[in-house]
Amino acid sequence: MLKELNPLLHSQLRLAVMSILLSAEEAEFVYLKEKTQATAGNLSIQLDKLSEAGYIEIEKSFAGKKPRTVCRMTPKGREAMAEYVEALKSYFSGL
Repeated sequence: MLKELNPLLHSQLRLAVMSILLSAEEAEFVYLKEKTQATAGNLSIQLDKLSEAGYIEIEKSFAGKKPRTVCRMTPKGREAMAEYVEALKSYFSGL
């Protein structure tokens, strides 16, 4: 039987962000924007959704006079990603 895919993670941009954060301890907003080729506005909205779900933590500060936004995956986010990957595997197990 096919497992249900987490709709929050099934979005291309949110999945890309989570995938980047899986391999990095943290990532700055500018880096995520560059790697995902998302607009700043869209990325900001998607990061807020992941943060509201408790999948990532967002830390805002300043580096000199420039704003700095850093994202980190939470344990809940790692668990959600592991469950998502297992659910996705169920789609290929019958092949």
